[in-house]
Amino acid sequence: MLTIFSKEINTFFSSLIGYIAIGVFLLVTGLMMFVFPDTSLLDYNYATLDQLFSLAPMIFMFLIPAVTMRSFAEEIQTGTIELLTTRPLRDIEIVMGKYFANLILVLFALIPTLLYYYTVYQLGSPAGNLDSGAIQGSYIGLFLLAGVYTAIGVFASSLIDNQIVSFILATFLCFFMYSGFLFISKMPFFFGTSDTIVQMFGIDYHYSSISRGVIDTRDIVYFISIIALFIAMTLVSLEKRKW
Repeated sequence: MLTIFSKEINTFFSSLIGYIAIGVFLLVTGLMMFVFPDTSLLDYNYATLDQLFSLAPMIFMFLIPAVTMRSFAEEIQTGTIELLTTRPLRDIEIVMGKYFANLILVLFALIPTLLYYYTVYQLGSPAGNLDSGAIQGSYIGLFLLAGVYTAIGVFASSLIDNQIVSFILATFLCFFMYSGFLFISKMPFFFGTSDTIVQMFGIDYHYSSISRGVIDTRDIVYFISIIALFIAMTLVSLEKRKW
């Protein structure tokens, strides 16, 4: 697994892929938070990072599929997937190596946003007058969300040898898992507690819960379960090539 992990990391940072992904994320979030008047925190009357945590899931919905689309699609397209699977590596090691490499790249994109936290911390009156607990919970939730999106992106990449189609499929799946169940729950035949039960299958329900600063084990279990599900489906997708 470490061999695949180091190979993927080197590929990201020996080309422009990693730098462009991190740069685009920071540029978009920076513009949204400090420049565009509708979302600028400078126009708020209190110190908050709510804009970052409400915008990031939407940005990640496009950014992470763009990063992960080459994971397996490029290997399948060039024919190197057969060479990769004949090496003394188990499929789980290949999948996890690629998964963690993509996830680390997303983590590198998140680390510079701590500068936003420092900025908001200083803008408080007095300095430090903000809900740090909720922000910490939101960062944990955002990282778990990135973990799910990455698992979805790697899965989509294992299905198709075309990177663009893989990107579109991963984006759709990320959108459906994030907001799809919320829309489904609003259908007229869901009422009472049934609509809440349907919403609990979606990422948005659990991400909103953990962003309030309360680390609920049910939310953690949900994210880990969805990650495990898509990794398992990626393994099945690779295994079916041998059938």
